[in-house]
Amino acid sequence: MADDEAHIRDVLRGYLEAEGFEVVQAADGNEALRVVREHHPDLVLLDVTMPGLDGVEVLRQLRTESDVYVIMLTARTEEVDKLVGLAVGADDYITTPFSPRELVARVKAVLRRRRDATTATSEEQLVFKGLTIDLARRAVIRDGVPVELSALEFDLLAALARAPGRVLTRRQLLEQVWGWDFFGDERVVDVHIRSIRRALGDPADAPQLVGTARGVGYRFLGVTE
Repeated sequence: MADDEAHIRDVLRGYLEAEGFEVVQAADGNEALRVVREHHPDLVLLDVTMPGLDGVEVLRQLRTESDVYVIMLTARTEEVDKLVGLAVGADDYITTPFSPRELVARVKAVLRRRRDATTATSEEQLVFKGLTIDLARRAVIRDGVPVELSALEFDLLAALARAPGRVLTRRQLLEQVWGWDFFGDERVVDVHIRSIRRALGDPADAPQLVGTARGVGYRFLGVTE
């Protein structure tokens, strides 16, 4: 957990430890990077506004070396501030003031994805023209070239590719990828879809792989070979 306000860290630590979580703390961005590298946590709670490196810059650096789950904590209510963290790889965000119980529920929902994601078809390969999704190795190949996706982006792409041509609503995708009890902003899906398209070289104005059902959700457009 990284937050520059000690009383917030103490309150959240108490709630999390009461639920059986082991918690390590950091008071600024540089310390947060050091703690993550030393302890390899399952999830990071990351305040956006911290002295030194802010939360978004910490997240950018983390994503060059780790797929650790990250929930951003922010007091900023503007849409751009909420989504900028997600654009560099956050799994969820929560706006202060918030209930510590709500935060604990979000933590559990994000961690639950680790058990649910792609286990039922772990030996499966989804093969389309110009695209292979290897679920066993959690690898994506686009026209013979490996594609770098975060763990969440991989799960989201796999969820769409398992139902080619079918429109999946944002809520359906949240339930499949984030967990049925996710209660954050549904537009988090849009941010990660943009990242997937960017990684695949799939332009939003003329997509070949991930299409938009305006006002509803997304569909996978890939054609099987």
